[in-house]
Amino acid sequence: MLKASGPAYWRLALPHSAAAVPLARALVRKALADLDAPASADTDTAELLTAELVANAVKHTDPGDPPIELVVELLETGCQVEVHDRDPAPPGDLSPGHTAPPDPWQEHGRGLLLIRTLSAACGHRRTPQGKAVWFTLPGLGTA
Repeated sequence: MLKASGPAYWRLALPHSAAAVPLARALVRKALADLDAPASADTDTAELLTAELVANAVKHTDPGDPPIELVVELLETGCQVEVHDRDPAPPGDLSPGHTAPPDPWQEHGRGLLLIRTLSAACGHRRTPQGKAVWFTLPGLGTA
């Protein structure tokens, strides 16, 4: 169910399963290719960070919840990716003032550190249905 909601805006409902991650990566890749513009962001980084957000949403929500939603928007200066889910709890590593790095030897917990490190900006906000977690990437010509 891929639809263009305007010239630079894509939205996709994702299942609560491992299949959501490759679907999300494919949407980001396709959206940034289809929306070929001078401000287009680095596709590899966009795919990696999107996969981290979607994997977290799958892990922290209930399979009985409404679908996870992925929103990709091309901005004049790059792109923004948002993942919406029904869990209102904020992601720990993106909370304002969070400074404790995760243990590099642990199997989990590095995804949000990657997002903070590789994105131009990131954050989260409450929504009427739960929360949205987002990141922005600069365009290749604007970094």
